[in-house]
This record gives sequence, C-alpha cells and structure tokens, in this order.
Amino acid sequence: MTETRLRTWTHLAGYLLATLFIVMLASQNLRYGLYELFYLAAGLALLTLGGAVYTLVSRRQQLRAPGHLMILAAVNALVLAAVVTLDRPYISHWCLPLLVLNFIILPLRQGITLSLALTTGLTLFLLVRLPLVEALPPAFAAVILTSVAALYIWHYDHMAQSAEDLAITDPLTGAHNARFLDETLQKEISRSEATGHPLSAIMLAVDYADEAEDLHGVTGMQTLGRALTQHLFGVIRAGDTLYSLRTGEFFLILPFTPEDGVRVIAERIRRTVAEHSWPVAGKITISLGCTTRTRQDTRSTQLRERAAQALGTARKRGHDTIWYSTGESRQP
Repeated sequence: MTETRLRTWTHLAGYLLATLFIVMLASQNLRYGLYELFYLAAGLALLTLGGAVYTLVSRRQQLRAPGHLMILAAVNALVLAAVVTLDRPYISHWCLPLLVLNFIILPLRQGITLSLALTTGLTLFLLVRLPLVEALPPAFAAVILTSVAALYIWHYDHMAQSAEDLAITDPLTGAHNARFLDETLQKEISRSEATGHPLSAIMLAVDYADEAEDLHGVTGMQTLGRALTQHLFGVIRAGDTLYSLRTGEFFLILPFTPEDGVRVIAERIRRTVAEHSWPVAGKITISLGCTTRTRQDTRSTQLRERAAQALGTARKRGHDTIWYSTGESRQP
C-alpha cells in the first residue's frame, strides 16, 4: 500500500469515527432536551463529515492537502468557543477525542500547534471557572493525551523514515542501493527534459575486484567498499548521488553536468583513488565509464547501459582508464 493510499484510509477512518462519536453526543443531548449542545454537536458532525468528503475528493493529494488544517482548525475553534460561551465546563471532555484527531490527520508540527492551542485555551478557562481541584483532572488529561499522541506520531514518523532509509541504502557501504537507482535516474531524466539542463552519469569499478576478493576475502572487500564509498562522498559535489551496485561497483548521477564536466570529475576520481592508500588492499585502481544524456535518452536503462558499455571499454583498454561514450545523434 502506498503512503498516499494509507493516509487516505487513515484520514477517512479518523473523520468517520469522530463523526460517529459526535452523532452519539448529539442524540444524547437531544434526548435530554439540551438543544444548544445538540446544535453544537450537529455543526461539529457536519464539519467532520465534510472532512471525510474532502479526503475522498483529494485522495490523490493526501500528502499535501491543505484543507485538513482549515477543517480541523474550525472544529477546534468551535469546540473551544462553545466551552467558553456556553459556560458549560463539563463539556470539556469533547476536546479529548479532538486532540487525537488532530494528530491523526495533520502533519506532526501542525497537529502539535493546533492541539497545544486547544489545550492551553481549555486549561485557562477551567482554571478560571472551576476550583483548582476540579479543574486539574481534565486539564491534566488534555496535556497527557496531547503528549502521548505527539510522542506516538513522532515515533511512527521516525520509524517510517528509518525504514525508508534502509530500503534505499546499502547497509554495507552507506551509499544508495541499485533498487533506488532507476527511480532517481528516471526522475533526473524527466527533470532534464523539462528544464534542458545537461545530465551525465559515471559507472566505476575496482580493477581486478575478483582477484582482490580471492586474496582478501569477502570481509576485506566490504571494508574496502566502505572506505571507497566515504572517499567518493568526499570527492563528488553537492547534488550528485552515489549508488552501490555490487562489490566494488558504483554508479554516479551528475545533474547539471555536461560532457566536459563529467570528464573532469571522472579524472579527479581516478587520480585520487590511485594516489590513496586503502585499508586491506593498499594501492588500487579503478576504471570509469562516462556518458551524457542526449535528447533520445528518455529511459533510465539507456543511460545505465551506455555507462556500463563505456566501463567495459575502459577495462579492455588496460584498466585505470576512463572512457567516454557518446549517445546516438539521431535526428528527431
């Protein structure tokens, strides 16, 4: 399930459960003849039901739908205004489910801001209108509920980010993994088509990696891979992205980089690697295959295959070599 779909179902469930709760409050107040509270509950139910409808209408833009903040701000303001103007402190318990709803629907920062505003206003009113002994329990309940909900949502967001990082990162080297490469490269190709900026790529590999693995073992090559990754992170520019393909093989995406630029970057990488003293292996060399996107390159596989072919040519020409492959210049 995608994040957008998950948020749609979560928001829809939150709004509908809140509507059900408020409808129960409305029916109870109507039964006892408390018409002011019945009308209040009916208005709140219409707002939360409107939130459910808005969720369905904007289901494809749940990650950036601004209407949720306006709907919940209106619900929070209406409840707090009713508590104050109707002078019925006992309906403060209506605020408690609303505090949770804020965190379910809104991003964490917006949820905290709105819930703190509601909790602060409610606490001040209770302290003014009720004796301290009676005001403290509902005030503490609101504070504790806000704190627990905020901590839970923060923990969920943190775990979700950690899971996403693990899904796109090679745990051995710390570079992005091959699974994430095609997705990012396709996005950069689309951006290059839209803006017209140049886009280049480099595929590089440690020379004689198989022989080095036989000599130093898998653990030794993993140590070398981590050290090489950190070195490459220090050489490439901000905005360039690094991907680990397999043992000793890496891929670089270089946005806003024409042919001259990728040649300079490739030579800098080749030279600094050859001059460096590496753990386990000592001195090593790498071969690099470079290419730059042409107008005919609309798929990530085209750039990847051409960079791989350039790397193969560089190896055939003697290792510790850079080879640049140009794309086909077909007329549109």
